[in-house]
Amino acid sequence: MTLRADTPPTATRIHRFGPVQRWVHRTTALLMGVCVLTAAFLYIPELAQLVGRRELVVRVHEVAGLALPVPLLAGLASRALRADVRLLNRFFPHDRLWLRAALRRDRRRESRPAGKFNAGQKIYAAWITGATLVMLGTGLIMWFTHLTPLMWRTSATFVHDWLALTIGIVLAGHIGMAVADPEARRGMRTGSVSQEWAEREHPLWRR
Repeated sequence: MTLRADTPPTATRIHRFGPVQRWVHRTTALLMGVCVLTAAFLYIPELAQLVGRRELVVRVHEVAGLALPVPLLAGLASRALRADVRLLNRFFPHDRLWLRAALRRDRRRESRPAGKFNAGQKIYAAWITGATLVMLGTGLIMWFTHLTPLMWRTSATFVHDWLALTIGIVLAGHIGMAVADPEARRGMRTGSVSQEWAEREHPLWRR
């Protein structure tokens, strides 16, 4: 039996993320979603009225917040994840070119060179990691009220609330960009992407 001459060739798939990277991303996303959802029920009056057991929502919020760093810390046992963290933590000359093009709204592919992660992804990863640590620290100050003076608790509450709002906005942007790029979502879901997408979006990625 022979294939027909007009049968389209199967697109080449390239490995992008292993099971550990995908597990860390999904678990962290789930915990972050729980934190955002419970925070909304605690601070938005219209939603708070729908919850009969406010104390339970507070406990779920606290547990999810404390568990937020756990997936990443556990995943660091994987050499593949550590390699990705090193890439996310380093800015190369081509990342500066990508960032300048993004600020100028230059959408030409040749003006936005990128390795495995582009400059926008690196900035987002650094920002969300720092924001999570600040939220964890301020949350602990708010939780253990007897360990810190009143001024600290008041300041922690102010930072925690406004940073939570900022995180919600940034996460909405992150989700929106993911929705606009089905192949990037497929790479995080299945671990592989098409060769055409990789060459177009991440031409400097050394696979």
